[in-house]
Amino acid sequence: MMRMTLAAWALFSLLAQKPSYRTLTLVLPHALRGDETVTLIVTLGVLPRGDEVKITTTSGRPLGVISPYGIRTGQEAGTYVVPLPSEAISGRRLSLRLSVNAAGRQRAPAKNEVKRVRVEIERVKEGLRRVRPLRNGDGQVGVMRAAS
Repeated sequence: MMRMTLAAWALFSLLAQKPSYRTLTLVLPHALRGDETVTLIVTLGVLPRGDEVKITTTSGRPLGVISPYGIRTGQEAGTYVVPLPSEAISGRRLSLRLSVNAAGRQRAPAKNEVKRVRVEIERVKEGLRRVRPLRNGDGQVGVMRAAS
């Protein structure tokens, strides 16, 4: 009887835990063509200093980490561009996991921390890619590390 109670308690505590990430599925307007690339555009709200937003596929493949830098306390962190490999897209769907790494712990981002996530499809000529830095309201450029 004691073992069943202990097993039930362990199962209940596992089910009661909050997920350490937010899952998001975006639908592209059309399937990706051979001469197109996809970019993820992420708008962040206010994040505590030192927090980073980690982006992976739902299978766990790392896509990038957004590390806001030079943001004043209480200010929104700005908008960041994350280049995506075509393998991350299945048909017209892109399924992502977003998490916040805060002081060595991973948690799901609050709705006001990751305000907007969208995709942009661009045509490229023979592997050339247009890169444009996005700035926050203070003119600071954020640091985005692409996954290797």
